[in-house]
Amino acid sequence: MTTISTSLPAPAMDDMLADVDFGRRFGGIARLYGERALERFRAAHVCVVGVGGVGSWIVEALARSAVGRLTLIDLDNVAESNINRQIQALSTTIGMPKIEALKQRIALINPYCQVDLVEDFIDPDNIPQMIGTGRPGAARFDYVVDAIDSVKAKAALIAYCSQQAIPLVVIGGAGGQLDPTKIEVRDLARTEQEPLLKKVRKILRARYGFARGEKNKYHIDAVFSMEPLRYPEAGDACEVDANSITGLNCAGFGSSMVVTATFGMVAAGHLLRKLADEANAAPIRIAAPALVTESIDAGQLEDALLS
Repeated sequence: MTTISTSLPAPAMDDMLADVDFGRRFGGIARLYGERALERFRAAHVCVVGVGGVGSWIVEALARSAVGRLTLIDLDNVAESNINRQIQALSTTIGMPKIEALKQRIALINPYCQVDLVEDFIDPDNIPQMIGTGRPGAARFDYVVDAIDSVKAKAALIAYCSQQAIPLVVIGGAGGQLDPTKIEVRDLARTEQEPLLKKVRKILRARYGFARGEKNKYHIDAVFSMEPLRYPEAGDACEVDANSITGLNCAGFGSSMVVTATFGMVAAGHLLRKLADEANAAPIRIAAPALVTESIDAGQLEDALLS
């Protein structure tokens, strides 16, 4: 496991932060989710495993939502073939580690966000060191996002997070689809039209003791699409095989950012709502708004709220 420190030199960070008005930059988040939620986002530590066609957009959304710490795990470099669907893929970043390209982007969006980079792939053997307390400077993740395409690694990561009670969002296959409106969030045990997650469930039941039967729930959220997959024509980049599991790896299936990015936005939005609900769960004493009196009509009230 290669862990890369991402802290900027203190003078450089001080100069950058001096130019940032946090309230102005992220005030819209507080007005939407609430002040408590914004503080929860700032205190949150989210791990995104896999920063490709879906994971990169999740990272972008979390950084723009004032999440205070991100750990990014991936070993791939940016390739020209990534440009159609990955936010960090540009002509200027080809050949750069994907996680490094994202770190540089995050610094320009939210310099208050601490970014830890792990240049490695998850596999069943290294998950405790990657995700658990065995990693350097370990602190429990508030959320883990699984955006990887290896079925065995995916199942092992899900099983580990379930055993350790680490909140997890699982991403299904995003290649071979055209319609972003077909994307849903359901319990992992109840996804449909999804060959990758079907294969993952089979491994979870056989190797990790997960329950069988459609009535059971795993209490793990999964983002997936109800759209049937579109397989490449014969002679294209991959052999046509309706039984193959390529998952998020779009080297075989065709892919479009309108779908992969929407997967990412749905996952990030779901995660943020969970954190906001957690923050706002405690009773809040609400004072009567000073501007609202019997003499104010609906139009005046709307103007006051929008001002």
